[in-house]
Amino acid sequence: MSAATPTPGQTPPPAAAGPQQAVAPKAAAGTRADRFLAEAIGGLSRSRVKALIEAGQVTRDGHKLTDPAEAVRAGALYRVEVPPPAPATPLPQAIPLAILYEDRDLIVIDKPAGLVVHPAPGNLDGTLVNAVLAHAAEDLTGIGGEARPGIVHRLDKDTSGVMVVAKSARAHAGLSAAFAERDLDREYLALAWGLPATASGQVEAPIGRHPGDRKRMAVVAKGGKAALTHWTLDRGFGAAASLLRCRLATGRTHQIRVHMAHLGNPLVGDALYLRRVPAAARLLAEPLRDALLAFPRQALHAATLGFRHPVDGRPLRFEAPLPADMAGLLAQMDAHVARR
Repeated sequence: MSAATPTPGQTPPPAAAGPQQAVAPKAAAGTRADRFLAEAIGGLSRSRVKALIEAGQVTRDGHKLTDPAEAVRAGALYRVEVPPPAPATPLPQAIPLAILYEDRDLIVIDKPAGLVVHPAPGNLDGTLVNAVLAHAAEDLTGIGGEARPGIVHRLDKDTSGVMVVAKSARAHAGLSAAFAERDLDREYLALAWGLPATASGQVEAPIGRHPGDRKRMAVVAKGGKAALTHWTLDRGFGAAASLLRCRLATGRTHQIRVHMAHLGNPLVGDALYLRRVPAAARLLAEPLRDALLAFPRQALHAATLGFRHPVDGRPLRFEAPLPADMAGLLAQMDAHVARR
């Protein structure tokens, strides 16, 4: 089950890949699950165990464990699926890229929904980084670190749209500064439930980790980071749904998704921040209502990205058309409004 006990002062060897398990003794009852498993299995840090729990790789008596802080139950059988070690440097993979622009310093990509930006627990390969390395590996050597070469910002896995990746050290420094200082223009299209009370507005509310669910972010009263989202109504579909244009003044994790849910207009398809069927869904006929409720991802698209070229200072602006899934859903919505 466990790795051999190291001698004092020696770093323990990593846990072997594959299933590892431990039965909790009475003395461990009440201990945090991540702390207990890190000590019981050996070769796994507490933070690593926590990440595996959040990735769905840990069970208690056959039931998936979701909370790293859950109190250990005496006599329970805990099982951890330890993945094989990931390479220190991501490997090139021939994954098609929709390239909007490229020069010696940067590449602008229309990222599809479903593509993770960089390797992380649960997604060790098949990422945008792997794809870019296959496309321009020699240019990216040493740019921004081994794990995330060229990456200066990211989009959530299920958010589509415009991204820029640096290909030179000068570009990486310049783009990183532009994102840090918000010296750029980003506009997102979001299909949300319900109709906001006004034609435009802003949500200024701090964002931090949800106190009861570490996978989620939330508007919090204490400990959050300042966050500001400007939004404009592009068009409404009765009172059932609306297409919003959102501009970011800050760049917090899940910012638009959290702020729109806080506003009372959660995004269509957002399983993380929409936990029940919205009341606005009752305003739609069944086929269209079912289509919106079954949409498999948050209906969010990074439509526009504008910035100054980090090397020569030229103003650049790129647009990515709506992907087929969102465009099809909006076409259904437009047809519904036209028939009324």
